[in-house]
Amino acid sequence: MAAVSARLAARAATATAGAARMAHTAAAGAGEHYRVLVVGGGAGGLAVASSFGKSIPGQVGVIEPRSTHWYQPLWTLVGGGAKPLSESRRSMASVMPDGAKWVKAAFEGVDPDANKVTLSDGRTVSYDFLVVAAGIDSKWDAIKGLPEALAANNGVSSNYSPTSVENTWKNIQALERGDALFTFPSTPIKCAGAPQKIMYLASEHFAKHGRPVNVEYFNALGKMFAVDKYAKELSGICDERSITRHFFHNLVEVDAVSKQATFAKLADGAPTGETVTRSFDMLHATPPMGPIKALADSPLANSAGWIDVNQETLQHTRYPNVFSLGDCSSIPTSKTAAAVAGQNGVLKANLRSVMTGMDPTQKYDGYTSCPLVTGRNSLILAEFSGFTGQPLETFPFDQGKPSAFGYWLKAEAMPTLYWEFLLKDRWHGVAKYRKALAFLKDPAHNVSSPA
Repeated sequence: MAAVSARLAARAATATAGAARMAHTAAAGAGEHYRVLVVGGGAGGLAVASSFGKSIPGQVGVIEPRSTHWYQPLWTLVGGGAKPLSESRRSMASVMPDGAKWVKAAFEGVDPDANKVTLSDGRTVSYDFLVVAAGIDSKWDAIKGLPEALAANNGVSSNYSPTSVENTWKNIQALERGDALFTFPSTPIKCAGAPQKIMYLASEHFAKHGRPVNVEYFNALGKMFAVDKYAKELSGICDERSITRHFFHNLVEVDAVSKQATFAKLADGAPTGETVTRSFDMLHATPPMGPIKALADSPLANSAGWIDVNQETLQHTRYPNVFSLGDCSSIPTSKTAAAVAGQNGVLKANLRSVMTGMDPTQKYDGYTSCPLVTGRNSLILAEFSGFTGQPLETFPFDQGKPSAFGYWLKAEAMPTLYWEFLLKDRWHGVAKYRKALAFLKDPAHNVSSPA
């Protein structure tokens, strides 16, 4: 009984403190105020804004400076010549949820004690509850010569940029023979499978057209993929296609004129001081990535620059009225749209609980997915927990093997799922479907992988 009383007292204290902060914000009267303020108009931010825009219309703000919303998972297929870039693009105005106001400016800073956010245009916006979903920053300048090489379009491209991704397919088509290099940096990145997906599409194209192209993969990490089951299959595909792998090699410089790429050798994640320079005829570069500076410099960030949240509840570790999801958060799982879908349902439920004075009770299990394209009609549908590193597969067949069904999901079903369901808060991941299909995974059912 004493424990229950203490719990109620703690809740009352939290509610009183929250009310005091809200009263202070209202009294300040400076600029706009929102019950729920979302930083970021990407997948996570719009999914959250869509949910609360329905329940508290007019009281939700979305801070987003860009005028275009990109469905970035499609860029692998754009770079591989299977989809047009236009299918990945919509105007931000067209995807902004009903009931939410678009605050068209960039995030500059936050004072979480005063519940205020500063914008790039000088405005100050106050909030009762803050959701940070600002994504991750691509550090193009961190590789010497890379921005210039991309601009020159002399055989160098990256699927991580809408201004460069179409050049990838042009470079693949133009290459008759020579050396094609593909890179993976030493930092966390969004969609960690993407650097090698385009490599498989390219190698398939070269083989189909009988082109003697030497394909090599320079990976700053020590393995093909974080989950052993999928890493083993990917290594086998590389062996079949004679793709040479160089682990612990981090791209540090590109010379577009001489067509040379320089890699720093790593040991335990740090440079050894030794470098390797390779000539290339085609280079697909993945830029280093990291936290957005304005967020990394804020009181909300941990020492690594990520928004410091409880990995299960997605609530901030120090500010209970702040939540975060997606690429900018400290959640230790792969940075993908699939992860955002799983996190969105948990965050929404927990934020609603906190808004009514209750404790967050829903828990995120680390689920994420990386549809690993291995060819124009084949894909390994990797699903796993970033917390355990173990598979969390949905379908009653071995998803560790390439399938045409997986490719169809990636190319045709997932874009619709994204635009019409995830962004509109109609999709919270596959957990309930995985549970529903679990009985089919019994060996007695003997379900084989689809062709």
